[in-house]
Amino acid sequence: MPRRSRLLAPVAATVVVIIAALMIAANFWTDYKWFNSVGYTSVFLTELWTRVLLFAVAGLVMAVIVGASIFFAYRARPGVRPMSLEQQGLDRYRQSIDPHRKLFFWIAVGALALLAGAAASGDWRSYLQFMNGVDFGVNDPEFGMDISFFAFTYPFIRVLLGYLYAAVILAFIAAVVVHYLYGGVRLQNDSGQRATPAARVHLSVLLGLFVLLRAGSYWLDRYGLVFSDRGYTFGASYTDVNAVKTALTILTVISVICAVLFFANIVFKNTLIPVASLGLLVLSGVVVGVAYPEIVQRFQVSPNEQRLESPYIERNIESTREAYGIADAEVETYDATTELTPQELAAEADTIPSVRLADPAVVSQTFQQMQQVRGFYQFPDVLEVDRYPDSEGNLIDTIVAVRELDGPPADQDNWLNRHLIYTHGFGMVAAAGNLIDDEGRPVFTEYNIPPRGELSEVTGEYEPRIYYGREGADYVIVQAEQEYDYPLDSQESEGDVPTLEDAAEPSASPEADEARAPADSAEEDAAADEDAAAEEDPATEEGADEEGAGGEGSQQYNRYEGDGGVELNNFFDRILYAIKYQETSILLNSAITSESRIIYERDPLDRVEKVAPFLTVDSRPYPAVVEGRIVWIVDGYTTSDGYPYANRIDFTQAVTDTFTDGSAQQVGALPGNEVNYIRNSVKATVDAYDGSVTLYGWDEEDPVLQTWKGAFPGAVVSRDDMSEELVQHLRYPDDLFKVQREIMREYHVTDAASYYGGQDFWSVPNDPTTEGDLPEPPYRQTINYPGTEGASFSVTSTFVPRGRENLAAFMAVDSDPQSDDYGQLKLLQLPRSTVIFGPGQVQNAFDADAAVREVLLPLEQSNAEVTRGNLLTLPFAGGLLYVEPLYVQAGGGGAASFPLLQQVMVGFGEEVAIGGNLQEALNNLFEGGEGPLPEEGTDTEEGTEDEESSEAGSGDEGADTDLTEALNEAVEAWEEAQESSEEADERLREALEALEEAAED
Repeated sequence: MPRRSRLLAPVAATVVVIIAALMIAANFWTDYKWFNSVGYTSVFLTELWTRVLLFAVAGLVMAVIVGASIFFAYRARPGVRPMSLEQQGLDRYRQSIDPHRKLFFWIAVGALALLAGAAASGDWRSYLQFMNGVDFGVNDPEFGMDISFFAFTYPFIRVLLGYLYAAVILAFIAAVVVHYLYGGVRLQNDSGQRATPAARVHLSVLLGLFVLLRAGSYWLDRYGLVFSDRGYTFGASYTDVNAVKTALTILTVISVICAVLFFANIVFKNTLIPVASLGLLVLSGVVVGVAYPEIVQRFQVSPNEQRLESPYIERNIESTREAYGIADAEVETYDATTELTPQELAAEADTIPSVRLADPAVVSQTFQQMQQVRGFYQFPDVLEVDRYPDSEGNLIDTIVAVRELDGPPADQDNWLNRHLIYTHGFGMVAAAGNLIDDEGRPVFTEYNIPPRGELSEVTGEYEPRIYYGREGADYVIVQAEQEYDYPLDSQESEGDVPTLEDAAEPSASPEADEARAPADSAEEDAAADEDAAAEEDPATEEGADEEGAGGEGSQQYNRYEGDGGVELNNFFDRILYAIKYQETSILLNSAITSESRIIYERDPLDRVEKVAPFLTVDSRPYPAVVEGRIVWIVDGYTTSDGYPYANRIDFTQAVTDTFTDGSAQQVGALPGNEVNYIRNSVKATVDAYDGSVTLYGWDEEDPVLQTWKGAFPGAVVSRDDMSEELVQHLRYPDDLFKVQREIMREYHVTDAASYYGGQDFWSVPNDPTTEGDLPEPPYRQTINYPGTEGASFSVTSTFVPRGRENLAAFMAVDSDPQSDDYGQLKLLQLPRSTVIFGPGQVQNAFDADAAVREVLLPLEQSNAEVTRGNLLTLPFAGGLLYVEPLYVQAGGGGAASFPLLQQVMVGFGEEVAIGGNLQEALNNLFEGGEGPLPEEGTDTEEGTEDEESSEAGSGDEGADTDLTEALNEAVEAWEEAQESSEEADERLREALEALEEAAED
């Protein structure tokens, strides 16, 4: 082979190694600089040194055990080997290996040590919990040991035993190979001696160590019975306690005896002793460990399961309720009424304005169309619900989102624009949850660029730029090129935005032809076209100077002044990040200087997960204006799968619903593993401007949090450090509520006999407003919970009996952190004798009701798109009220159309109704439209048809009468038009024209 060809392979291998080393070094050093920039270097170093320690110890133990075994096997090789074909064949291998014996030795030992160390370094969490474990103050019911043993100590001992097992087994395999290679173990031997005495002693010692470890494993398995799934419920069952536990004790003793016999073979040097020991171990494992428990389970437990398992079912119920934080849930039998008089309805009228009709999953399209401003801004598919004070200081449910930057326009999407110019989003957008304007659009309390509205008037001015959010590029570099800030002409659209002054309730139920949408308005189409035309690259747009001044269509530019990101102090740093992101432009762009900063890990979930690797984060961070900044609030959970007897669930599956099905909100940040303990122990904030992360201890009594605080001192600050303004925006987290809801399906039953029968188990109903079998999501709304004074901001959900559709229970939790009842789970359990429609049945009633169909049919048969909003359930007037907004979107409008709230459907008992607004729908529901709910400030009497028209309409009696007559005539004409006669079609056109004129009047 030519010299050049011989050198090619090692040179290529060297290049690959150098490149890999550079990549690892770049990622390591940039990670360190990132942690240093956010002030969590201690977290990085603690994890790093813990991994290094475990890597070194595990690698050293593996190297010592396996290396010593190989060394002793080689030293104990026979000086003279018998002549046989087998040995003659092995001579060739010995001659090839002997010259490089030491090299092979160190390669084998080093490789095993590296593999063991790499595997052990991944168990750093178990080690830190073991070293810093804090007592729970609760003992398990079987062994009387503190829960901390099972949560922190038991898992690490399991890991430790696993590595020792692996080391001894590999040492045994290596010993057999070396002994065989050098004649200590023979497959062919005329004398019958299969192994030399030295080999027998060596292998007996290794087998003795293995059996001794097995004895320790058997003893530890006794404690692992609290995680058994053998019985009817999770945890130690009757068979586990009365058969398996005893069997494991016996097997422990037998294993110790067998280990002693193996060690005794050092003296006796007899093959029969280890063989007999192995036979005894296997036989006892089968008879005592398998057969005996199976006999007890099949012939004693199965025929008497309910009676024998009852004490263990009670343990499971008690532990599960405690582990998931539902033990203190207040359960009340709620004899819900299904009928209501006008007087009773009028007495409850003060609760009507608090109903949140705006659906966060539907009005996102409205936000996108009315507040996108430019096509490269983006709102999430599902918006968030928070609370903000109005000008009078009253807290109102508010739909909130931030205007994030998705990236540059498609035709200008290059590296420079994406990473240096289009760097940030701009502004908070908010709308009142229970107000709409005359057209059915949400009423904005914060809008436009720069942002303005009641929200900023109440909270004060704030930094509106969003450098850290859930959209946009992986990284951006600031203090380099001019950064696009916002279009200066964005203020011109202020007149098109419905504000609090425009809040009104629709006066009638519009037909399909009246359902307004932006596509129906020529002015709005023109505005949309202007917006599309304005989507040009601000870096090249004529007339835009450095200060953002210029003629029509000019842009405002910005230079980042925050402390976020990592400073690119020198060319070496730029080399590191160029390697990290594999982008040479970071080196070649001349605008990047020593003052520039690179901002990465921009998603608030990623930032919290990185600085707190011991937390599981909620899938739905939400923005809030706090002390002049927009911050992302992220709920953090401490979880465990080591709570004895507590039922385990898959976390990801438990939090999946129509808001997290992949099309609206991803759950990628959540671990797809099983947990059986959870606490919302941390509230984290991420500043949207500078990216600073703060972890506040929320449930500071949580022993898991205390354990992690011991492992990472200073990472979590005290709950008392929260500002009052921040506390106002905290809320009960979504994913925790979903997990507790999942557990509550079965564990609202606290009696063992009832639990065994399962007759009272519940299910979470499917969302009837969407297609598919996904569970209905929890809803945030302000409700008047029975027996409490005043309304409370809550998260609510419903249950139906397993296998049925009628309502079984209503569940709510107080979500106001300033309330004494914050986090208090409450259940209204309906008597089985009372049939209350569940969400699916109510939705079917809406679809089947003649009065509702009379309104919906023209809409559905037109080109309009009808969208059903969230089906809210809330306690009302001694019963349960269903409220579902109905949105209409002009069909064929393309990207310019968006849904408008045009109708509201309500249900109470078995009755349903529809109206142009909530008040009208309730009037139609309870009095056939005779108006027991007067408008605020109106002095009317019940039962007058003209007065009802006044309440539901605009206040002009003559206009309402004309409108009603025109509407009735239009409906009749439409029905006749179904016969396809020319005369009926002509009459329909005339009726629609009259209806349009009446509506304009």
